[in-house]
Amino acid sequence: MKKSSIYLLISFVAMLAMAACASGAHGGGAGGEVTGISATSWAEPTPYGMVLVSRGSMRVGPAQSDSAWNLRPDSRGVSVDAFWMDETEVTNSKYKQFVFWVRDSIIRERLADPSYGGNEEYKIEEDRDGNPITPRLNWNKPIPWRNANEDEARAIESLYRINPVTGVKELDSEQLNYRYEVYNHTEAAKRKNRLNPARREYNTDKPVPTDVPIISKDTAYIDDNGEIIRETVTRGLTGDYDFVNTYIVNVYPDTTAWINDFDNAYNEPYVRMYFSHGGYNDYPVVGVSWEQANAFANWRTDYLRRSLGREGIYVEPYRLPTEAEWEFAARAGVNENKYPWEGDLPMTEEKGCFYANFKPQEGNYVQDGHLITSRVGTYSPNDFGLYDMAGNVSEWTSTAFTESVSKLTSDLNPEYRYDAAKEDPYKLKRKIVRGGSWKDVAHNIRSDIRMWEYQNEQRSYIGFRCVRSQIGFARGNKLKK
Repeated sequence: MKKSSIYLLISFVAMLAMAACASGAHGGGAGGEVTGISATSWAEPTPYGMVLVSRGSMRVGPAQSDSAWNLRPDSRGVSVDAFWMDETEVTNSKYKQFVFWVRDSIIRERLADPSYGGNEEYKIEEDRDGNPITPRLNWNKPIPWRNANEDEARAIESLYRINPVTGVKELDSEQLNYRYEVYNHTEAAKRKNRLNPARREYNTDKPVPTDVPIISKDTAYIDDNGEIIRETVTRGLTGDYDFVNTYIVNVYPDTTAWINDFDNAYNEPYVRMYFSHGGYNDYPVVGVSWEQANAFANWRTDYLRRSLGREGIYVEPYRLPTEAEWEFAARAGVNENKYPWEGDLPMTEEKGCFYANFKPQEGNYVQDGHLITSRVGTYSPNDFGLYDMAGNVSEWTSTAFTESVSKLTSDLNPEYRYDAAKEDPYKLKRKIVRGGSWKDVAHNIRSDIRMWEYQNEQRSYIGFRCVRSQIGFARGNKLKK
């Protein structure tokens, strides 16, 4: 090709590029100026049953000493970003929806399994064009609860048992296991865990690391005896999948907590009725461990994503609140509030007991009209519109407990997470609970103090609520022209 032809071609390409910039193609601005690329944004609708807690700052922790309770001042300033929070604790009714979803998913699996029903219509393995896809359950195909044929009845009945004492057919709660996976973004993002060694160390005075990062991930499976086996695998980093943790959790609440939490007390009616009887539908679910609460939050996220039915819609996951988020929300962002309301009113027992469900006097649980838990939303909300942030049931947070947790966390969205391995000492499996419960005295329902419980414990006085980070952006002062 002649030089003149080459120059002509280069000039033509340059003209095309300039024309593209002038027309705004590829995000360019007129006249070759950089004006930025626009991106689609959308307003996030209010999640059902949640209220928005706007970003803010406050001093968390007790600000004054209390010698009677051996409480030392431990307040510090923190800031948290905006998030949605359940306006009430998760109820029996909402948790039953999770339990029944797990039940129905297992039955659908068995209706499709050749060993039981063998009906391929209960599992989708191809797209509309006949191309193979990752198999998923067909939720549009109803379960034949009535008029089931022999094979279908065998699949359904396999999830039930006959009580050997009463002879009544009942759901076999031991089979209600929920499997889910969580990608650990925090560990995957750390420089020390990057696949490219050159990107692990930015200091050019140091050599490029040659060692292979060691990671730990949780995995779980069900053995031949039907037992859930959980293991923590420690190995050299091989890829992104090393940050995917697998969990299998039995989701049914421990209804026997009502007996095991109180020695020599007649609480059998609660064991039989609290979770199963419709009269308690609007009461907070209890007997749920930290592990089960996390499983619920994961299911709730997937349940929402499936209902959207569209690609490209990003949804922040439901999760347990961090300790800082919980306290900021409970105290309505006010430094002076020890409780979800202004002042120290619960210490005045005659009036204070009507602000929350707690035990105002020794042995007197009923001064507020309730013996155990109360319906969620019975008492007035705080200034953020949140109910029962003090009393009723204590609430799980996502934050791991250690005596020095306040010194370990940042002042920006503070969170201390420790995923304890099965082999870890039991004391490393403690998680922070907040808010106090129906069985606690006034001091223990304060919003500025922390308590803890082991992550696998199921108590008749501990429940939870979920949060979701808001998809929103700070609006600062605009530049004046």
